[in-house]
Amino acid sequence: MSIVLVRHGETALNASRVIQPADTPLSERGLAQAAALARRLARERGFADRTPPGRSSAAILSSDLPRALQTATAIASETGLEVRTTELLQERNFGDWRGRAYDTLGFDPLATDDAPPGGESVVEFRARVALAFEAILAAHRALDGDLFVVSHGLVIRTLLERHLRLPVGAGLPASLSNTSITVCAPNSPYEVGLLNCVRHLDADDLRDGGRGLSGF
Repeated sequence: MSIVLVRHGETALNASRVIQPADTPLSERGLAQAAALARRLARERGFADRTPPGRSSAAILSSDLPRALQTATAIASETGLEVRTTELLQERNFGDWRGRAYDTLGFDPLATDDAPPGGESVVEFRARVALAFEAILAAHRALDGDLFVVSHGLVIRTLLERHLRLPVGAGLPASLSNTSITVCAPNSPYEVGLLNCVRHLDADDLRDGGRGLSGF
């Protein structure tokens, strides 16, 4: 039994380095990435026959933002699991900066601790991610199998930084790839056994190549 953290698939705004509004959907490439991810999880996590498991055996918990929910829905279609959503797993709210090109801001929004106009400060965001982690653990305790958690780059990075234990000798990845998989144990100290893995994208040449934004 594991907690499987998944970043959403690529979006057109993500690929063009634009801070994404809340309603941003997956691009065609992102949908293909999500489908490849779903096939991998179904095969490797015991759902290859597509027989719906018992209600308590596994589950999907997702951010309710479209790009994450579409990714979660792809997993559900391959596993037979239902998707539950929570606002706690949403990406950090960058307020009025959303919709603006990252490279034209003149500063690094990730290095700004204060809240953007209409958005969240780092302190507020970290507090919400802490609540999200509590919700993840509570959801997993009700299961006999894996919990698939579909979220966003900055949420997963914050979990890695503040709540999980990285493998010995490993550091935080420079970026978290679209549809990357990070697997951790569900019990303290929540050790990570697989970090930022996207080998499911190799066969169809769907890797993002590091061109897009690693957060947002």
